[in-house]
Amino acid sequence: MALLLRYNYIPAPHSIYQGIEKLKAGHYVQIGKGQTRNEIQSVPFWSFKQAIEDGIQNAFDGTDSQAIDELEARLRASISDQMLADVPLGAFLSGGVDSSTVVALMQKQARRPIKTFAIGFDEPGYNEAVYAKEVAQHLGTDHTELYVGADDALKMVPKLAEIYCEPFADSSQLPTYLVSQMAKQQVTVSLSGDGGDELFGGYNPYQFAPAIWQKMRLLPLPMRKLAAQMLSGLPLSGKLEKLVSVFPAKDQYQFYQLMMSHWTNATSVVLNSDDAPVYLSDPQQWPATDSFEHWMMAIDAGQYMADDILVKVDRAAMANSLETRVPLLDHRVFEFAWQLPQHMKIRNGTGKWALREVLYRHVPKTMIERPKKGFSIPLAQWLRGPLRQWAEELLAESRLEAEGYLNVRAVRKAWQQHCSGKADNALKLWSILMFQAWLKQK
Repeated sequence: MALLLRYNYIPAPHSIYQGIEKLKAGHYVQIGKGQTRNEIQSVPFWSFKQAIEDGIQNAFDGTDSQAIDELEARLRASISDQMLADVPLGAFLSGGVDSSTVVALMQKQARRPIKTFAIGFDEPGYNEAVYAKEVAQHLGTDHTELYVGADDALKMVPKLAEIYCEPFADSSQLPTYLVSQMAKQQVTVSLSGDGGDELFGGYNPYQFAPAIWQKMRLLPLPMRKLAAQMLSGLPLSGKLEKLVSVFPAKDQYQFYQLMMSHWTNATSVVLNSDDAPVYLSDPQQWPATDSFEHWMMAIDAGQYMADDILVKVDRAAMANSLETRVPLLDHRVFEFAWQLPQHMKIRNGTGKWALREVLYRHVPKTMIERPKKGFSIPLAQWLRGPLRQWAEELLAESRLEAEGYLNVRAVRKAWQQHCSGKADNALKLWSILMFQAWLKQK
């Protein structure tokens, strides 16, 4: 439970169920008759760690244009393989770099317009469907879009607890479910652009985290710890609160761990809990990398991508009987991505350089160049508005006390701060709400 509050998902091999473990990504297990748990070992059928280390040791030494040619060739091969289907096939399209690249290379290899699907929101600042439509029109796909509001989300929310099998709190699970539901009306298989950020350096922290850490470490650790203690009780803005929470980091690795945590004090919010070891906190599992940026990418691929991103898409799609395929994670693409030197991923403060260059061969740069939004929903506003009553019922003081899992005072404080507008605790609260909803339907 503490892991859920820290990350908004429960990383493998842990699960919410006592005595039940998840199989790690890329592993298989053989269970013989009469074997006990201690006799069973999971075995990797493809080593993610080895692929990263081999790639870095055998770095690509060709020119920029050779790198782009090779990446495009591998992407085409992967997409061609994954377009083989004896049922109707389409793709999710957000209008971002990853999904646009997949769709562009699909359309190049298709004999007729491929079916693409996008979801939009009526709330200003959250609507990316307009960009997807532009890309679809440029590529000539058969495009379908669906606009959703708070009412659609409200109908969906009670279903989430059963769809995900255990508490799962990446709030983009809502639009992912809705776009899967829409796609299923026309296709049985959908290709997705997941994996591009982790492989090609797309997430914003890869750009700003190293610079912040370099500045922060100039201040001695005891002073940073003292500052964190003094500021921790004050009402701070979201960004300032996050900065204070990373002050006590002893090194760049712990700095990133704290930065990726939603409840940094998760063990004090969950009663009788302690932190279980996970990939992000266990140096023995880490591949040897050549930079802080590459380390962050490897860490995210090994935990966030495997236990959040891919789980989110898989469960949401399968709940609609839709199969999803992820061509960017074909082993040939993955292995080549790790051979590319860092300057072919992050260049001039922008991530996914090589992937963008492939895309710009098919889609004008002006159609793609804009700040990264992610597949987000206006959760903070919804929790203060149309979802407030649902949340209040799940976070009621009497309910929390009767269940006995959570620190009632800490949860109620976070909820009251959020409702009053003093803080944006939406992501913190969502992990608790997803646990409460799961517990309710048990």
